[in-house]
Amino acid sequence: MKVLAAMSGGVDSSVAAARMVDAGHDVTGVHLALAKSSPVPGSRGCCTLDDARDARRVADRLDIAFYVWDLSDEFRREVMDDFVAEYRAGHTPNPCMRCNERIKFLALLERAVALGFDAVATGHYAQVIAGPGGPELHRGADPDKDQSYVLGMLEQWQLEHTLLPLGGDSKGQVRAEAQERGLLTASKPDSHDICFIPDGDTAGFLRRTLGDEPGDIVDVETGAVLAHHAGAYGYTIGQRRGLDLTVPAVDGRPRYVVDVDVQARTVFVGPPSLLDVDRIIGARPTWTGSALDAAVQACQAQVRAHGAALGALASVTDAGLVIDLDEPVRGLASGQGVVLYDGTRVIGSATVESTRRVVRT
Repeated sequence: MKVLAAMSGGVDSSVAAARMVDAGHDVTGVHLALAKSSPVPGSRGCCTLDDARDARRVADRLDIAFYVWDLSDEFRREVMDDFVAEYRAGHTPNPCMRCNERIKFLALLERAVALGFDAVATGHYAQVIAGPGGPELHRGADPDKDQSYVLGMLEQWQLEHTLLPLGGDSKGQVRAEAQERGLLTASKPDSHDICFIPDGDTAGFLRRTLGDEPGDIVDVETGAVLAHHAGAYGYTIGQRRGLDLTVPAVDGRPRYVVDVDVQARTVFVGPPSLLDVDRIIGARPTWTGSALDAAVQACQAQVRAHGAALGALASVTDAGLVIDLDEPVRGLASGQGVVLYDGTRVIGSATVESTRRVVRT
């Protein structure tokens, strides 16, 4: 096949590209330039100038053509602007999922298909497996590196043009292979930061972008004002650090952010028991194949990249995708992603629109 290898400049995409060459495909490497400015030196984000240079050097070693595609305008519009808008609305978005959805598996894939490529290969740890109804997305074999959650929004037409050659391996195996191949990325550390916030200071980024909008931090049980803040958008459900509360809890219980009202510029804090939710309403559901097999389907729901998959019942109603959990999950905010599984197979995903707190008697 004619394969476009997405090369981030890291070890995973380097080995994925090498395996595509070994398989006899006609491989072209491409690096996505997503930022107009250079990140903070020493940051561990992705898509830096150094990453582009590393990707090019790996492509040279593999003896494949290599290009840099400037998708920075699309990235700013679809990922960065969306990130800011979601926080402004009081939500907690996942920019990496948004980037996969709108950039790496939409803008990139559409351009690749238009140019005559049969498929795009990436270094994600997940598996595309042929199923009775077409290609299926499954968990990666290594549970510690499984990335199916951040690919949960892919639709079947995208899976038909996606190759994930690392899905059956562990990170250790991939690094060892890169070392054996003499790839310069073999010992390169993984990226951890949001690429457009490489210093990791999300609150500072939002403050610089949105400006100060001072308000109160309020005890949800007593209504007492416990502290003040510079912007409610800088807080997320489940947060405990950085609250700087001036009034200690009477009963000694730790207090967490349990609600955020951006319009009223108010952050509500309370005990951890108020963070438990047992129902999720998901908006804008997408399906890797067909929708749910039944009106109410037993499945597993995962709400964080490396969180546990919880037993659930899911149904599509006029309110959206309704997910009733077998056991509560703690600290879930609107804007996060929820991915449904049937065993190792990804059924689909949605954006958390609202939740229902557990009623305790």
